[in-house]
Amino acid sequence: MRSIEDHVHHCYWDNDTNCARTMLLYLASYFKIPLQAQTLNAAIGMHGAGGFRAQCGLVEGALMFLGIFFAQKGLKEEAISKLCYTYAEQFKEEFSSLECRVLRPNGFQKIDPPHACEGLTVQAIAFTRNFIQHSKEAFAYANTLTD
Repeated sequence: MRSIEDHVHHCYWDNDTNCARTMLLYLASYFKIPLQAQTLNAAIGMHGAGGFRAQCGLVEGALMFLGIFFAQKGLKEEAISKLCYTYAEQFKEEFSSLECRVLRPNGFQKIDPPHACEGLTVQAIAFTRNFIQHSKEAFAYANTLTD
């Protein structure tokens, strides 16, 4: 298993993969969850809504993975939704925003250095991996919410 840093660098510099897909690919590999091509295709424009600077693709990719992962673990839809809310709340607390326009204040300009969000991506993946690994309590709690 590659380190987060190596994975992100490879995805960004070797494959020019966007942030949402980079998040999905790392988490799927780490947690040994197969991803369908259709899932990766759905994330093609999820880098701030195709560069529009809306919701951050790192958040979108993580939310997609949370749905995939916890559905496979048997969590009910309502509970997954609540976990996604908790994740978004904690992400915002950690990184100050869910919006690409805040997290990447210069937007997507031709004068930007390539892969300007590489450091943020590494941090966001580590944060998300930690959220999932420590979600046993959240998983148990969320299951009680829909009974």
